[in-house]
Amino acid sequence: MSSEITLFVNPTAGRGRGAGAAQPAASALRAAGFSVRTVIGEDAPDALARARAAVREGTGALVAVGGDGLVNLALQAVAGTRTPLGVIAVGTGNDFARALGLPVRDPAGAGALVARALKGSLVRDIDLGRIGDHWFGTVLASGFDSRVNDRGNRMRLPLGRFKYDLAIALELAAFQPVPFRITFEDGGVREIAATLVAVGNGTSYGGGMRICAGADMSDGLFDVTVVGACSRATLLRVFPRVYKGTHLDHPVVSTYRAARVELVADDITGYADGERVGALPLVAECVPGAVRVLTGGLTG
Repeated sequence: MSSEITLFVNPTAGRGRGAGAAQPAASALRAAGFSVRTVIGEDAPDALARARAAVREGTGALVAVGGDGLVNLALQAVAGTRTPLGVIAVGTGNDFARALGLPVRDPAGAGALVARALKGSLVRDIDLGRIGDHWFGTVLASGFDSRVNDRGNRMRLPLGRFKYDLAIALELAAFQPVPFRITFEDGGVREIAATLVAVGNGTSYGGGMRICAGADMSDGLFDVTVVGACSRATLLRVFPRVYKGTHLDHPVVSTYRAARVELVADDITGYADGERVGALPLVAECVPGAVRVLTGGLTG
C-alpha cells in the first residue's frame, strides 16, 4: 500500500466545517508516518476527476472530508477498486458514517482512526447500491421525502435545515399518496398507493432518520421500506418514530428484502445519499463487497 494518502475535501461541508476538519485529519495521518496530499475540485465533476486520478495513480487511500454528498462523490471514484475509503464525517447528515459506527464531527478522532486502520489493514468490505453506473451507500428515497428535497432545492430562503423544515410543512399540505409499482428480483410485483418508498443499503438518511432500521451493509440485500397511503395526521404520528426505527411495526408500513428493486411512479424523483439521481423509473441493484472502508476495527 502506498504511504501517500489523498484527502478529498469539501471545504463548504457543514457550513464550513470541512475546511477546518482537513487540518487535524491531515495532522493525525502525518503523525502516523503518512504523506498527505489534498484534493479540492472547482466543482463536483472536477473534484471527481481529481479523485479518480488519485485512485488511478495508486494512492494508499481516498479519505473523504465532508458530508454524505462528498462521500457519495468519493464512492464513484473507489467503488469496484481495491483503494480503501476513509471518512472524516463533518457534514450535516453524516448517515454513511453513522451506519458504520464511525466518528461524526470529530475530525481529529476520525483521522486517528483512519491512520490506525491503514497501519493495521483494518478494513471492512461493504455492499453498495448501484443505479446504472451511479453508486450509493445509504438510502434511495422516493415519494414524499424526495418531493421535500425537490421543493427545498428550489427554495433560496430560508437557509440551512430551516429550508427543509419549511419544505416538509408545505409538502404535507399538498401531498397525496402516489401509485407505485415495485418489482423485485424474484419477479414479485407490488402495486401500491404509497407515501414513500425507501431502498436502504444503510439504515438512515436525513441526519439519523432510521427509515430502513434493519439494513445490513454486508448481507448483499437492500431493506425496502414502504409507507403506504395514510392521512396527514397518521403521517405526523408515524414520522417522529423514524428517528428510533420504531415506525417499522406500524400497520401502514411494509418491509421487504431484495438484491434488485425497480421503482416506477409518475412525477417522482429519486435521491440517493441525498443526491438527485433522476426521475423514476429507476432500477437499484445491491452489489456485495463493492467498496473497502477503513474502520479501525469497528464493525458498525
